[in-house]
Amino acid sequence: MSRPLIVNAQIQIPASEITLSFARSAGPGGQNVNKVNSKALLRWNVVQSAQLSESVKSRFLKRFASRINQAGEVVLASDSHREQVRNVSACYEKLRQLILSVQVAPRVRLKTKPSSGSIERRLKSKQHKSKRKQNRRFRPGEDD
Repeated sequence: MSRPLIVNAQIQIPASEITLSFARSAGPGGQNVNKVNSKALLRWNVVQSAQLSESVKSRFLKRFASRINQAGEVVLASDSHREQVRNVSACYEKLRQLILSVQVAPRVRLKTKPSSGSIERRLKSKQHKSKRKQNRRFRPGEDD
């Protein structure tokens, strides 16, 4: 029942890399919930996948480290729908979105200097705060 996941034109994960399993869904629902395995569990081994480039794989491992188990697998679950097929589709879409989110490398930030106006404003505010604190000081000899 497993099918390949087409992320985009460059990335396609074959069905052989994806493992699907099913379990009983949680929550209310009466007899149907108790006897139908509608919850879908998708497992995909990121570390052993040959479909991702090393840069995308390293970004994926870094960003989603909390979702990856000891075996290097991402385990995604869906039990939001009553039908098993819709839960499988939801798992595939979750995985697709995770991969798309790390596909494009983040832009490198260029270092910039603070503008002369911002430096001037910062120094003026420091002087203002300093004067305010000086005015709070007790000066002996002054009558209040």
